[in-house]
Amino acid sequence: MKPPVFIVNPNAANGAASRLWPGIMEQAKSRLGEFEVRFTARMGHAVELARQAAEDGARLVISVGGDGTMNEVVNGLMGPDDRPVNPDTLVGQICIGTGGDFRKTTGLPKEHAAALDWLAGEATRTVDVGRLEMIDHQGRPTIRYFINIASFGIGGEVDERVNHTTKVFGGFASFAWGALSAMIGYKNKKVRVILDDQKDLGEQAVFSVAVANGRFFGGGMQMAPQADLSDGLFDVVVIGDISLWEKITQMPKIYQATHLGHPKIQLHHARKIVAITEETVLLDVDGEAPGRLPATFAVCPGAIRIKIHD
Repeated sequence: MKPPVFIVNPNAANGAASRLWPGIMEQAKSRLGEFEVRFTARMGHAVELARQAAEDGARLVISVGGDGTMNEVVNGLMGPDDRPVNPDTLVGQICIGTGGDFRKTTGLPKEHAAALDWLAGEATRTVDVGRLEMIDHQGRPTIRYFINIASFGIGGEVDERVNHTTKVFGGFASFAWGALSAMIGYKNKKVRVILDDQKDLGEQAVFSVAVANGRFFGGGMQMAPQADLSDGLFDVVVIGDISLWEKITQMPKIYQATHLGHPKIQLHHARKIVAITEETVLLDVDGEAPGRLPATFAVCPGAIRIKIHD
């Protein structure tokens, strides 16, 4: 196998990645020995770089950036048959981003030196990946993979605001402000949700539906506090037709993981979710807003292996 490949998004965290990378690179030399570095130059570039690295036989591909960069790397490593391009290629992460939500589920340290220690170790974990069929912003059917959480409803609206404003104040402040500003004029959407082709939840007005592989999204919201990356199931959290006051009062409870007892919030488990609507309902996919409903979500069990702590 070839040496590790770092895929660096220099624009991550408002450009902080480009300033931090030289120091991280020096620390990596003492821990990993020989490695390659490839910088992204545009949106979607990390998909191409990760796929090329896997096809070339890299033993480890490391995402350096936020959740969006990690999502692109995962998409590059997955093949058209819902299997990895190279099953021997491992995935690692140095998290420099606005949200950093996938890191919170895995327990990866925020400190870069400690995260590099994970990469230098031998321990790995096989995790599931989500497959999403959706409509992109040009109206075309498309497929996208996700490793953390995909949601529809308010999440896509928040992403649109967060990704088009400054992120200089960090993940929590950026997403909290995005969520509050999006809530003001947001009207709950009518969506029909079907689980595993059998359980039809019917058409109902929803504020948000999260299809969760990981536990956190939105800069630290514990939307699915019981989710397991390796159980072959999504945790499906349905926040129903809640009022503006309920939205405001429930938001801090999501950060504290105490929201699941609310009578208008349901938790389900499923391998496949179909969401149908006649309204325009945006998607949030690992912190990005790539398209809209209708959509089908499906689990790819044990699709990739990630580096974890020894």
